[in-house]
Amino acid sequence: MGHRILALIIKEFLALFRDKKSRMAVIVPPIFQLLVFGYAATFDLEHAALAILNEDTGGFSRDLAGRFERSSGFEVVGYLRSEAEIAPLIDRGGALLALHIGPQCSSDAARGESCNIQVLIDGRNSNTAMLALNYVRSIVSDFNEERAELNGVKLPARLNMRAWFNPNLESRWFIVPGIIALLAMIVTLVVTALSVAREREAGTFDQLLVTPLRPWEILIGKAMPGLLVGVGEASLIIAVAVFWFKIPLVGQLSVLYPALIIYVLSIIGVGLMISSFSATLQQALLGAFLFIVPAVILSGFSTPIANMPAFMQALTYLDPMRYFLTIVRRVFLEGAGIEYFWHDLWPMSIIAAVTLAMATWLFRHRMY
Repeated sequence: MGHRILALIIKEFLALFRDKKSRMAVIVPPIFQLLVFGYAATFDLEHAALAILNEDTGGFSRDLAGRFERSSGFEVVGYLRSEAEIAPLIDRGGALLALHIGPQCSSDAARGESCNIQVLIDGRNSNTAMLALNYVRSIVSDFNEERAELNGVKLPARLNMRAWFNPNLESRWFIVPGIIALLAMIVTLVVTALSVAREREAGTFDQLLVTPLRPWEILIGKAMPGLLVGVGEASLIIAVAVFWFKIPLVGQLSVLYPALIIYVLSIIGVGLMISSFSATLQQALLGAFLFIVPAVILSGFSTPIANMPAFMQALTYLDPMRYFLTIVRRVFLEGAGIEYFWHDLWPMSIIAAVTLAMATWLFRHRMY
């Protein structure tokens, strides 16, 4: 029995890697997507276009404007002469925001009164606008604290912030570990979804049925390449994340890999179900695409699950990526042990068992 399954596994690997297009689809796109996500997908704001309208000639306003000029988050694209120039500049996309300092700012500050400044921002991209406003608040808050210290004024309360697990709040540390879950799912799903569909389209599926292999042996032979490719692809991405992107791996690989194997098995079950339903490669690819997009959205990869409506949050419990995404990020950044993941491991294990059982039933049903 073992040698029959091994022979089928070898045949599946040969069918997968013998075709140049299949080799390219398994190897090149994941690496390309990793680089694109790693460099382009970021929640950090750098060099946002800023225009400054300073109607005051005092030192206070110049110091405040200088803080924005020296900030890496902003890039000054122009100094305006009147308030009428602000709206046209933002309307045509020449600046993301404009800083307006009134004419009495320095004199008000010298008398110990508040100096009101105005920030006008392009809100067409709400996420970018909120990031920019947070940067503005941070700069103004730091500036106020330093001025208060220079004047010998003690603030009634001072906010000292410390970010655990990601001291510099780099969004890449959050995104890149999530890419491990994303690309492992895509590669595993494509490999397994195409396995049976490829046989049917090539006309070799009937030949496979007349072999001494039992249905469950055929299923194992179809699943093993997906497991090896999925785990291998995830291992490559982990290495790139650690050695190329310098993402700290605080936890142990011995904690991460059992969860990774369960996660890949759950995806294999879904892929074999899709493959059992599909008669052509096009149908298999369409089925994989129809699963990938909702799975990524519901996993919390880019948007928090807590912000979703209640009925959508309930659907996320059916998504294996939701659980592994939590595990991989906590292992990377927190160094958490496996005892912290039981509430994520057992639902993912149930999903893997159910999808593999369904795939076995569908596979046997479609054979006869």
